[in-house]
Amino acid sequence: MELQNPAQEIDAPTTITIKGILGLLMSSTDPKESGKRVISLGIGDPTAYSCFHASNAAQEGVVEALRSTKFNGYAPTAGLPQTREAIAEYLSRDLPYKLPADSVYVTAGCTQAIEIALSVLARPGANILLPRPCFPIYGLCASFRNIEVRYFDLHPEQGWEVDLDAVADLADHNTVAMVIINPGNPCGNVYSYQHLKKIAETAKRLGIVVIADEVYGHLAFGANPFVPMGIFGSIAPVVTLGSLSKRWLVPGWRLGWLVINDPDGSLMSPKFVERIKKYCDICGGPATFIQAAVPEIVEQTQEVFFRKTINILKQTSDICYQKIEDINGITCPTKPKGAMAFMVKLNLSRMKDISDDIDFCFKLAKEESVIILPGLAVGLKNWIRITFAVDVPALEEAMERLKSFCERHSY
Repeated sequence: MELQNPAQEIDAPTTITIKGILGLLMSSTDPKESGKRVISLGIGDPTAYSCFHASNAAQEGVVEALRSTKFNGYAPTAGLPQTREAIAEYLSRDLPYKLPADSVYVTAGCTQAIEIALSVLARPGANILLPRPCFPIYGLCASFRNIEVRYFDLHPEQGWEVDLDAVADLADHNTVAMVIINPGNPCGNVYSYQHLKKIAETAKRLGIVVIADEVYGHLAFGANPFVPMGIFGSIAPVVTLGSLSKRWLVPGWRLGWLVINDPDGSLMSPKFVERIKKYCDICGGPATFIQAAVPEIVEQTQEVFFRKTINILKQTSDICYQKIEDINGITCPTKPKGAMAFMVKLNLSRMKDISDDIDFCFKLAKEESVIILPGLAVGLKNWIRITFAVDVPALEEAMERLKSFCERHSY
């Protein structure tokens, strides 16, 4: 029986998952044949490298909660009261108003927060506006909820800013929300205060909700500081999604949140709140003892821990950007300014026997044992996404292999 090419198994973008594609890429590597260890620049899990590890406060908070034996039972489905209060206080530090604890819903990572947000906004005939490129879970969740997806472009040469004219053209009376990911995955962008305000004003004119994915919140190392979208909650209602995963380097703990930034009460109707509560009843949340540790985690983690992470990401992103400038056939239009990954454009006219980004990534995996995510996975064909949350020696080795690969396949 003829074996199918793994690249041919990749389906349409609305059914793509990053883990699914990375699994196929991993299966196509052959370290014995290449004589090279596998290095993944494909997934945003920094804990695979020893330079990224959880803070002492986070570890001690979890151990203390577990040893107390007070948190072995079920938690309220919206989250433990002290957890909701701690998250509200943490987020309120950067807002012009104080978030009430009952606007916070504790979720099993940011992925579950995405699922809840789209589920409670879904209605017959609804559509949602997503950025292109975009974290693919949004399109996948929307398709499961029968929400039509409409994509607006981001401008790579302008720091991946939103094409607000396209947003206005795409929206209609059935549009329920637009999604903003800041700091950006997969682009590595960090939006300015002025641009975020324009987004909020556009949402107000269109009468839609802004879903602000801030899972990489505060992971900014360029000219623009991180500005939470919730600052503009009085202009347009904002549903903020976040988690401990990236800033605290604990993605496996699956502790996230969905927060309603709606100081004027335009979104928080009793019916809307009831829909969120019922959905939380259905799906449940993270482990109770992890929730119980959150107050200590957010209050006791020292700034030096966050600064160390930022310094490493700044260093590794600079290495990536500088190395790419010396590689024929690929270009990066915008230097990464935040998060843990960025987009790189393939110049196929300079490459021989490479048909597209899928072909590029599968041949790279087979020949060099380097895993990079094809741009199709995030909605941008003939681009690639490189994750730089990697220790420096592994990153430099991977980039050298990428350069060798491109040299072999370039005219």
